[in-house]
Amino acid sequence: MAVLSGKTIVLGVSGSVAAYKAAEIARRLIEAGAQVTAVLTAGAQRFITPLTFTAITGRPALTDAFSLPEGAMPHLELAKGATAVLVAPASANILARLSGGQADDLLTSICLVTRAPVFLAPAMHEPMWTNPATRRNVETLKGFGHRFLGPETGALASGDQGLGRLLETGTLVEELVRALAPQR
Repeated sequence: MAVLSGKTIVLGVSGSVAAYKAAEIARRLIEAGAQVTAVLTAGAQRFITPLTFTAITGRPALTDAFSLPEGAMPHLELAKGATAVLVAPASANILARLSGGQADDLLTSICLVTRAPVFLAPAMHEPMWTNPATRRNVETLKGFGHRFLGPETGALASGDQGLGRLLETGTLVEELVRALAPQR
């Protein structure tokens, strides 16, 4: 069932060990009928390549606004055309940059200019998630109207157990679908 048919999702991928899971999120969004454009931060590219997302989505994955043809303004075009922006995984770094209003790369520029709902799916080690600075950033972002999907408690990349794990991909996509469903 194509519950996201006609929806355009900008999938932001930030630098986190969980970045590999974003490929599965992209696949599930496509299966649900969405048109997906992946935007990777420099940190994300240390964990997964843009080619992976291009192959899955059938659309070029974007990494740098300044490497595009002169006159192209992808942050504006993507922001205007998006039904939603989903940042998954959302690292502590991206949360801090977004809460401070930084627009220092393509993903943060899109998040700053879009009028579409922004969904953030955190993934980080528990001490980072519970750090007072991160908690402040989360509250600031919620105040901006951004919505959080997760995190959940479970096995972390370090082998520890704790709060900070990216939601399971199926759950994450289900929550996004539910949030984008027309309210009756």
